[in-house]
Parts: sequence; structure tokens; C-alpha cells
Amino acid sequence: MYYLDEIKAYTPCCEQEAADKDAMLVFAEGNPGCLLRSCLAGHFTASAWIVNPARDRVLFCWHNLYRSWSWVGGHADGESDLAAVALREAREETGITDGRLAREGLLSLEILTVDGHEKRGVYVPSHLHYNLTYLIEAGEEGPIRPKADENSGVRWFSFPQALQASTEPWMRERIYQKLMTKEY
Repeated sequence: MYYLDEIKAYTPCCEQEAADKDAMLVFAEGNPGCLLRSCLAGHFTASAWIVNPARDRVLFCWHNLYRSWSWVGGHADGESDLAAVALREAREETGITDGRLAREGLLSLEILTVDGHEKRGVYVPSHLHYNLTYLIEAGEEGPIRPKADENSGVRWFSFPQALQASTEPWMRERIYQKLMTKEY
């Protein structure tokens, strides 16, 4: 589905999502290049909340840039089907082969801050990720592996273990906790 239609159809679950939904729609309207990284102030991204079939464990990676166990995701890079982006990133960053979208539409949305950093020897200025999150289901018995240029570990966690493993307080308290309490 086209990302703007998904955002418009989404019913926020909390104040953070309501505020971010409004801001995303304004941003997209004023920035025709918002699906591209060349939109330096910010751009759209997609994340995968990867759960097992019992939906009581989540697949996290050790993110090299943020130095934390975290979800996976990536840039739209011009793609308007952000569910496809989330699924692609889930497969690329974790090695899962049986991952599938586990529900129609968005699981959540959030605007995330990204501090300035170097990527492949080039400085990337601080910016915002206008992020759409999708629920992906995969079996725990399938193969997993890191993607060396982005993460250095992939592991299944119970929800409490995942919260404890994350070293990013805002992500842990405002995003991961929210995702863990949603009804799938």
C-alpha cells in the first residue's frame, strides 16, 4: 500500500503516535523528496518488529552504529511501499528466510532522531527518520545471521529480555515497550 494512505488510515494508540502522525503528513506534503536520503533534514524509513509465531519473543540485532540491541529497518530510498522495505530489511539484516508480513497495515509510527555520524567514511548530518513499523512473523528455528556492515549479532529475546538488552532509554521506554503491549 502507498505509504501516505497507510499513515492517513492509521489510528494512533497514544499521544506520541497522534502527534507524529500529524507531523509526518505535514512533512510529506512539504517535501516531495521525503522518500530519499538526499532529503537531509529527514526522510521516511521502515522498521520490522519481528516476532515468533507465539508472539512472545522478538528478533533483535546488535546495531553497530547505536551500540545497542534493537529492531531492524532501513531507508525507503524512493520506494513508496514501506511494508516491502521493512520485509526486505528484516531479511537482509537478520538472515531470516521465512519472514512474512503478519498483518495488514502499520503496527506503529514514530519520528526518530538520528545524531550525526559517519557512514562508510562520509559524514551524515543529524536528521529525522519518519518511521513506519510493520509486524513481521518468523520461526525461531530458521537460520539467522548478522549483516556485518550494519550489525554484529542477531538473537531472539523474550520481551522482558529485549527491554533489558536495549541501551537506548527512549527507544526502550517509548517505542519497544509500546510495541510489546500492542495486540497483534
